[in-house]
Amino acid sequence: MLAEALQPLKDAIAAATESRQPLRITGHGSKDFYGGDLVGTPLSTQALNGITAYEPSELFVSVLAGTPIGGLEALLLEQRQRLAFEPPRFGGQGTVGGMVATGLSGPSRAALGSVRDHLLGATILNGQGELLSFGGTVMKNVAGYDLSRVLAGSMGVLGLIAEVTLKVVPLPASTLTLRFDADQPEALRLMNTWAGQPLPIEATAWWDGALLVRLAGASNAVKMTAAQLGGEAIPEPGASQFWFGLRDQRDEFFASAANAVFANSDGLVRFWRLSVPSTAPELKLHGEQLVEWGGALRWVCTPLASHQVREAAAAVGGHATLYFAQDKAPGAFAPLPAPLMAIHRRLKASFDPQGVFNPGRLYADL
Repeated sequence: MLAEALQPLKDAIAAATESRQPLRITGHGSKDFYGGDLVGTPLSTQALNGITAYEPSELFVSVLAGTPIGGLEALLLEQRQRLAFEPPRFGGQGTVGGMVATGLSGPSRAALGSVRDHLLGATILNGQGELLSFGGTVMKNVAGYDLSRVLAGSMGVLGLIAEVTLKVVPLPASTLTLRFDADQPEALRLMNTWAGQPLPIEATAWWDGALLVRLAGASNAVKMTAAQLGGEAIPEPGASQFWFGLRDQRDEFFASAANAVFANSDGLVRFWRLSVPSTAPELKLHGEQLVEWGGALRWVCTPLASHQVREAAAAVGGHATLYFAQDKAPGAFAPLPAPLMAIHRRLKASFDPQGVFNPGRLYADL
C-alpha cells in the first residue's frame, strides 16, 4: 500500500530532477504563511495517510506524513495518550509531515520538549527519489548521527517526509490553570523563580497584564502546588479553551496580530516570534507582546524595522523569526554565521543535489 502511494511521488521527483524544476511539498497548506515564499509545482503528501504502527504500552506511534494531526490525536486520546509538544492545528488543519517540517510546538514545549525531542525515526524520499530511513522506535536505537531529527524544522528542503515515528506520553492525571495579575517584568520574575523549583508547571502565558499557569501531573502534586502559588483558579471549560486557542493561534492576540499585519495597506507591521533565554528581561519593543514558555518565547507585533527586532533579540542572546508579514524581504529566519550556512548547504547537496525541494522556504540559497 505504501509503495503504491509513493510511486506517483517518486515519478514526480524524477521528472523534476531531470528538468530541474522546483517542487513545493504540501499537505493541507495550513502553514504556507510560514517561512519563505512558495515556489514550485505543488507535490501533495495527502495520499500518504494512515497509522502504520502504534504500541500504546511502548509509547510510540508510526504515522504517514499526510495524516491529519487531528486524526492522530483522536487515536491517541482513545488510549489516554497525547503528543507532548502540542503542535498547532491552524483552523483544524495540519498534517504530520508539515508538523515535523516546520518544527512548531505549542504551550507545553518548555516543560515537555519540542517536536525534535519526540521524533524517534523518519523515512524520506530524497532528491533522487530514493527512500531513506533513519532512527527507530525507541531512543536507544539511535546511534551515530541522528539524521531524523535534522528534518524537524527543515521546511522540507532536504526531502519529502513519507513516514515518522513519534514518542507519545500519557495524559496527566490532573490539570489546573491559575491566573495572576502581573506586568511583564513581574511575570518574568515569577516564571523564572518557579522554574528553579520542582513544580508541576506544564505551560505559562503572559499577555495584557495577566499571567496564566497550567499545572499538570498527579492530583496531590497539582493541589499542593496550587495552594503554594496562590492565584485565581480558572474553571473548565474556560481554561482548556484558553490553552487550545493559544496552541492553535486563534485567540484574541493572534487574531489582532493578523488583522494588524494584513489589514495595513503599507505592509510595515510584521509579526515576530522571538526565541530568547527565559531569563532575558522585558524587551522594550514598540508593539503588543505575548510571552510563553517561561519567558523563552516572545511574540511581538510591531512596525519596527526588521534589523531593530533582530538586534534586540540578539542583544539578549536570542534570535527572531519573521512569523508572518505581507513583505518577507527581510527573510523569515535569522541569518546564520558562514560556518553554519556551509553545513546547511552541504546537507542540502547531499539530500537534494538538484535543489528541487522547497527552494527558498528556509533560506534564499537553499
